Amino acid sequence: MSFEPFILSFKLASLTAFILFCISLPLAWYLSQTRSRIKPFLEALTALPMVLPPSVLGFYILWALSYNSPLGAFFENTLGVKLVFSFTGLVIASCFYSLPFMVQPLQNGFETLNKNMLEASYIAGKSKFTTLFRVALPNMKPALITAIIITFAHTVGEFGVVLMVGGSIPGETKVASVAIYEMVEIMDYKSAHIYSAIMLGISFVVLLSVYIFNAHHNKRFGL
Repeated sequence: MSFEPFILSFKLASLTAFILFCISLPLAWYLSQTRSRIKPFLEALTALPMVLPPSVLGFYILWALSYNSPLGAFFENTLGVKLVFSFTGLVIASCFYSLPFMVQPLQNGFETLNKNMLEASYIAGKSKFTTLFRVALPNMKPALITAIIITFAHTVGEFGVVLMVGGSIPGETKVASVAIYEMVEIMDYKSAHIYSAIMLGISFVVLLSVYIFNAHHNKRFGL
């Protein structure tokens, strides 16, 4: 039994969570503070991967990253990087389909903060950047932890988009979910059971950790 698909899945999930945190933090902060008319449009666009069938989302990402698209052609001709059926392409695709799982918890966390606390920071002459990192983030740890862990777990468990964009290249794009699919196809149910049980255990532990952390935080602060 090879653990390479799990290692690849965790590597993909870690990179995706890190990249999405950097992208989603300013986006979620903006969405929580703005009253612009484009806010509903941005929220709908951000949440789109949650409702789109993986085949639809995967198809458009596959087309966007392929050599026939301007983006794919630029990367391959200029940078020598092939996006389709590569780990790099998987990371890009993962950032698209896991985006709402990072943005929404962060946005909800920002929106539930005490507005007086933020106003006091502004009155004290603190910039929005300082207020975000020195005031907002330290006071929304449950939302922060939830966003990172759920994004990580969702990326580990994704199948449809990963298979369409990355295929199944051992050591490159063959993540755990794809490996399980192939085991079922060849009727290797014993290995499929083992891989699935590991995935089930990981998912349960991840969710349990989030709920335990949030429960302890709420109890500590009397929420």
